[in-house]
Amino acid sequence: MRYRSTALALSILFFAGTLPPRAAADNRHEIKHVLLISVDGLHALDVARYVRLHPNSALAELSGHGLTYSNARTPSNSDSFPGLLALITGGSPISHGLFYDVSYDRNEFDPSNTSCSGQAGAPQVFDESIDLYDANNVSLNVIDPAKLPRVLENGKCVPLFPHSAMRTNTIFEVVKASGGRTAWADKHPAYDIANGPSGKGVDDLFTPEITNVGGLDNTVSVVCTLNNDALKVQAVLNEIHGRTHDGRPARVPAVFGMNFQAVSVGQKLSKDNSDGSCKADTQFTGQAGGYTDGSGTPSTVLAFALDSVDEALGDMIKALKSERLYDSTLFIVSAKHGQSPINPKNLNKPGHFADLVAQLPDAGTSSAAAAIATAANCPNGSCGFVQDDDIALIWLADQSHDADVAGYLNTNAKALFIENVLAGDELKLKFRDPLHDSRTPDIIVQPVYGTIYTTSGKKNAEHGGFSFGDTNVGLIVSNPTFSGRVVKTPVTTAQVAPSILAALGLDPDQLGAVRKEGTQVLPFLFGGEGDEN
Repeated sequence: MRYRSTALALSILFFAGTLPPRAAADNRHEIKHVLLISVDGLHALDVARYVRLHPNSALAELSGHGLTYSNARTPSNSDSFPGLLALITGGSPISHGLFYDVSYDRNEFDPSNTSCSGQAGAPQVFDESIDLYDANNVSLNVIDPAKLPRVLENGKCVPLFPHSAMRTNTIFEVVKASGGRTAWADKHPAYDIANGPSGKGVDDLFTPEITNVGGLDNTVSVVCTLNNDALKVQAVLNEIHGRTHDGRPARVPAVFGMNFQAVSVGQKLSKDNSDGSCKADTQFTGQAGGYTDGSGTPSTVLAFALDSVDEALGDMIKALKSERLYDSTLFIVSAKHGQSPINPKNLNKPGHFADLVAQLPDAGTSSAAAAIATAANCPNGSCGFVQDDDIALIWLADQSHDADVAGYLNTNAKALFIENVLAGDELKLKFRDPLHDSRTPDIIVQPVYGTIYTTSGKKNAEHGGFSFGDTNVGLIVSNPTFSGRVVKTPVTTAQVAPSILAALGLDPDQLGAVRKEGTQVLPFLFGGEGDEN
């Protein structure tokens, strides 16, 4: 593998001003592997409570010789796609261009428009619905090109694969170009995004579908979700032991990892296995998920998810030790996103955002309300789109109405449970200009904390927005040569990507998002005093 030594890389970063003055002199260690784990939904609060209450846990071991960044935030917004991409590109939608797994692009065409004729503009759907399914509605864990949005490329109308929608490269591409092997496991085949624009960044990409359209949705149950997670855990264990995810001989990856869904599902479930479709769940069926109070005390369902994930992390630690790789591995545990609200007393589910707008007294005569209705009811094509969870993203068919619609929403903020409306100059301060970027929403609505724009009785928490609950996630960066400490300096999960490359002796500036957004290596990772505990 054509890595520079870590000491040389850190010296270069020192002179560039990236690291604190004593970083190059402390904790110099030859890191040969990075294991990156996303425990989706894991708050910094969850980490602190778990380590305190479970001193013999895997999380406690990792924290004991690692840096625990207690004030880590995801870049806004905090959905799964931008959450993962922060960790592996070092950037936000400013660079990679993906706001949600289901969003909108004014330059794309509907999958049925195989000639790319007419006016461009279509939903960009990269979720479980793009899988190829068998006759029993079981995903074959591959993408069906016929279900993908289409684009004009060199005069031809072609399907747009998720990796081709990426506007910047990933750590996997950088590491692979330097001779390292790469692997990743995630919840949908759409996580082809991890391959990066080249489409070839991940040597061993494993994506066992967690949510089968028309078939078993594992996320109805914490047990079924853990069973799906276990497939990915086994993939990681195989890779640690020098095999591919399915057991064929291979080099141990330089960068590899997976996401866990169990904690996120345990946080969201109003009632575990409410429809009884998870036949394996005989333990928690009917029990409430989520937290029991505002202090982050987990329900029995969520506690089981946390314990099970910790046990899996322990299995990874044991495997690394058995292969004598523990000392040469940087073990990172973080999360694509958090979840809100933590306090169940804050929960408010008033209905979908566009439906709330339609119920306003003047909705029948307001051109602004009509513009939102048009976008929300657009089946396909260039008539706009509304995506909502605990945030609402709005792409309007006629962008000349942006200011009027934003003003209308602000006027009716109380009735719509709105905390803030991002539009116009305020939106452009945070994201790219929607008048010049085909993917940036015209308007972003952040609701009052605890509000989820749904009437679904199945969930009591959600993610995607800018709130503290959505964005304040756990982050532990661990290696046996590190001193355990808590760092309270504000950081973002985007800083994980350049830190991974720096640890491997590679130049973080090889990541386009790092150059574009000026993303720094995590503070005190390789030395320096850090914060007081």
